[in-house]
Amino acid sequence: MIRGLTKAGLGNIESDEQYITSAAQYGFGAVDLNPLSYVQTYGLEQAVYLLESNKIIIGSSDLPVEWRTSDEQFRDGLKTLTAMAEASAALGVDKCCTYILPSTDQPAAPFMAAATKRLRLCADILDAYGIRLGLEFVGCHHLRTRWKNPFIWRVEDTLDWINTIHAPNVGLLVDSYHWHTNGLEMNELLKLRREQVVHVHINDAYDLPIEELKDGERLYPGEGVIDLRGFLKNLKTIGYNDVVAQEVLAPEAELDLNVVLTKSKAGFDQVFESL
Repeated sequence: MIRGLTKAGLGNIESDEQYITSAAQYGFGAVDLNPLSYVQTYGLEQAVYLLESNKIIIGSSDLPVEWRTSDEQFRDGLKTLTAMAEASAALGVDKCCTYILPSTDQPAAPFMAAATKRLRLCADILDAYGIRLGLEFVGCHHLRTRWKNPFIWRVEDTLDWINTIHAPNVGLLVDSYHWHTNGLEMNELLKLRREQVVHVHINDAYDLPIEELKDGERLYPGEGVIDLRGFLKNLKTIGYNDVVAQEVLAPEAELDLNVVLTKSKAGFDQVFESL
């Protein structure tokens, strides 16, 4: 598996160049970032050079389309999606991800119908560039009732929805925190097939009842109570050998980037130890 980073939990990063070189310095092999803005900032030749000279790949990008609101906002984002897909293909990026909030102010049934069509269209555009779309279920209990109507937060419901979207390049983004807040045992990962997993996030949780865990109060790998060794071991057993990206949503800290990356490297060393 490839050790990866997202920008979450890293504090103030001055540039993508700093992000990439710092990731390499601390032994990471991948970063999640926006390929389009990256290429626009550095130009394609320099963008490729920065990655290759630091032996870093881009693990995944965020879906740049607002699929949760109006048709007009959705259509406005499609040009950006195509441009991002072109930049991704030029950089060898083959994954793009988005999250599913577990409740919505919209009536759930029409919201799902509209979202299904929109995500299918996004998937079709991405597929033309060889890119998979990962959907991240969000398990945190406080978000299940934050908006008026419950939506999707369970793995099996997300997989059912993926079947309904019915695009061959759509699968799961599996996040250790959301796996934990769903109350799932790590051996339940063995029920997944390798082709169902597009991307992986890793983070840790406080020693609290899962009903009390907040989405924006996570810990770095190895600092909490999630069985991350079991998480990685079972992903490896089903054949996943791609990027595992740290995503620590937490209150802004005053820590220096090098301090945070030292902590992150120590956590990865600990949880990857038995692999």
